[in-house]
Amino acid sequence: MPRPRVKIDLVELEKLCGMQCTDDEIAAFFDVSTRTIERRRQIKRISEIMDRAKAKGRISVRRNLFREAGRGNIAAIIFLAKNVIGYRDIVNTEHSGLDGGPIQVANKPDFSQLTDDELRQLREIFNKTKPPRRT
Repeated sequence: MPRPRVKIDLVELEKLCGMQCTDDEIAAFFDVSTRTIERRRQIKRISEIMDRAKAKGRISVRRNLFREAGRGNIAAIIFLAKNVIGYRDIVNTEHSGLDGGPIQVANKPDFSQLTDDELRQLREIFNKTKPPRRT
């Protein structure tokens, strides 16, 4: 015997979709599984209701955002400028070396100041640490 079909109030569904609720949230509201909402979305009429309501909800948010920007709300103005007009924050960070000169990327040690004994010690240290030769 199949389970009884769950009744989903289309007016409430439209309100939830207008508020951009997720399928999980809609399912929780109607006390059904998310899978039930996904299956119902396959029905053309329900899919159209959900899509239309979500579009109306986005339009409502956009309308309010533009209204707030028109009233001088700086956060709304900045958001619209970045997301609609394409403005962006650019932070130019420059690094420089000593006295504003170029950064030294590779320093080669100057061995000219070392004594013969110090050079011999370095050579011994190097020979101890170099990887074994492949044959």
